[in-house]
Amino acid sequence: MAITYMTEDGYKKLKEEISLLESERPTISKQIAEARDKGDLSENAEYDAAKEAQGLLEAKIAQLKNLLASARLINEDAIGTDVVQILNKVTIKNTKNNQQMTYTLVAESEANLKEFKIAVNTPIAQGLMGKKVGDIAEIKVPSGIMTFEIMDISI
Repeated sequence: MAITYMTEDGYKKLKEEISLLESERPTISKQIAEARDKGDLSENAEYDAAKEAQGLLEAKIAQLKNLLASARLINEDAIGTDVVQILNKVTIKNTKNNQQMTYTLVAESEANLKEFKIAVNTPIAQGLMGKKVGDIAEIKVPSGIMTFEIMDISI
């Protein structure tokens, strides 16, 4: 089982999502019972749909519980800013067009591009890891090679 690194906040959100999904179990069981009461199960679309929903719910709960079981919390107090690492906020400049972007490197389960949080296992994050302010990172992306200068590292 692969280890998943996450922040305490990400861990709490994952536990809350599992609780929410588990709270849906009685509703689906009730739907199955109601559909079963309607008679012949061989041609009962409501029953089939409810059973499928139950299967999907249980699969999602199992997946999240596995993620939780493999989770390792990151000690946020031990994060430095001398080199790029997980939980750092990194400002980079595209050397071709001088466009600056700031991303926070997070665990895969916490990535959210709308919040400018990218997973540490993405090509860009991998290319930035271990670099210092002023370093140039040449990163292979599907469209070719992108070159970024590390402008700032913060928490």
